[in-house]
Amino acid sequence: MPAIRKHKDKVPAREAISAVSPVAGMKPYGYKKGEKYMNKKMLGHFRLVLNAWKKALEDEIARTVHQLRDEPENPSDPNDRASQETDMSLELRSRDRERKLIKKIDEAIERIDISEYGYCDNCGIEIGVERLEARPTAVLCIDCKTLEEIREKKMGSEE
Repeated sequence: MPAIRKHKDKVPAREAISAVSPVAGMKPYGYKKGEKYMNKKMLGHFRLVLNAWKKALEDEIARTVHQLRDEPENPSDPNDRASQETDMSLELRSRDRERKLIKKIDEAIERIDISEYGYCDNCGIEIGVERLEARPTAVLCIDCKTLEEIREKKMGSEE
């Protein structure tokens, strides 16, 4: 759980939590007291974060494709070959997860376009800037997500 910084002005907790962007080098949005939630500037920030994250993932996928083409075919040593196959299997599994994440990023960008970004799919309340900084593809507020996880855990233990 992120630390809450103490302010002399008694800033509400939701504004005082510092978030970390999934994109290296991108600063979190500077939320100002009284600022309208999901205004043009805020939406622009999240569009920028999502596009940068998508580009980084696409670059990683392209790197993997080039690596697959450039790798020597089959090493003669069986241990080397097994190691190479294991490494490639892990790499391909990672790229598959990234491909699914790119789909979620595209959906988040589409939500920005139709002015639904930043609001919970279940209850319609604000997801929160801090949560979106940590998980820009989030579609549930923290309360709904917690309930979903409890239900999933309960369903898993009943089997």
